[in-house]
Amino acid sequence: MRYLSANTYYRNMFGHKMYRISLSLPVTCPNRDGRVGTGGCIFCSEGGSGEFADPFDDIERAISRIRGKAGNDAGYIAFFQSHTNTYCDPGYLHDRLVQATGHPGVEAAAVATRPDCLPDEMISMLADFNKTYPVFVEMGLQTASDETARLINRCYTTDVFIDAVQRLKACNIRVTAHVIYGLPGETADDMMNTVKLVSDLGVDSIKMTCLYVLRGTVLEQMYNNKEFEVLGMEEYFDIVDKALDIIPSGMCVMRLTGDGPKKILIAPEWTKDKRAVINYINRRFGDG
Repeated sequence: MRYLSANTYYRNMFGHKMYRISLSLPVTCPNRDGRVGTGGCIFCSEGGSGEFADPFDDIERAISRIRGKAGNDAGYIAFFQSHTNTYCDPGYLHDRLVQATGHPGVEAAAVATRPDCLPDEMISMLADFNKTYPVFVEMGLQTASDETARLINRCYTTDVFIDAVQRLKACNIRVTAHVIYGLPGETADDMMNTVKLVSDLGVDSIKMTCLYVLRGTVLEQMYNNKEFEVLGMEEYFDIVDKALDIIPSGMCVMRLTGDGPKKILIAPEWTKDKRAVINYINRRFGDG
């Protein structure tokens, strides 16, 4: 096996297989409400990366849908996925974490957020909660290039991400970095520089994905204007291959690519055939 898969990582930590329950809280993003920007990142849909998430109040239904597949021996991670989940009062998020982990079988929580939405009091709350239930903080870096970050309207500099990782790790909170390959104007070297940064920072895990063009985004307009091209499947996984040569053996590779919501997915076309993509991954990289 060329990389530490999520399945192995979770089994080592919990002693059994773990499944994620994607949840949506009624929060927004400072890059949408005007605090740091408007419109969000150019690739982000109206759902704020939470198209597959269930409303928080429906957590029991979300668990019941996969309980048959998971079996009695599996555990669950409550994944707060949509928008920026620390862009709220720490007490509010704490109460939602308590509620989520109060459900039978939920053994941990994962919180998707931005590095510029982690004030000290929020990190302190997460650190305290982490003493009882493991907490994973997922942050969308996407790229280490501040030039590309300006183009995609990320609205924070890479130094802010570095600082957030260091403060989280100092409190023993597990960190997952999200990176995107194929952003407009980026070279393979640019993408590897991003991988090198998160590797050097010692994040616990990385999520990699190709750039998706989704309906209703600024990126869709750029794509229609032929301002960039999306990556082909082999081209994308050639980049993943190079990244795996850089990523430390102890860092978990949570995913080699993600799923775009088919209802609003415009490109790349190859990502729509999930079975074919999984088969390709297993042939090329081994069944992770």
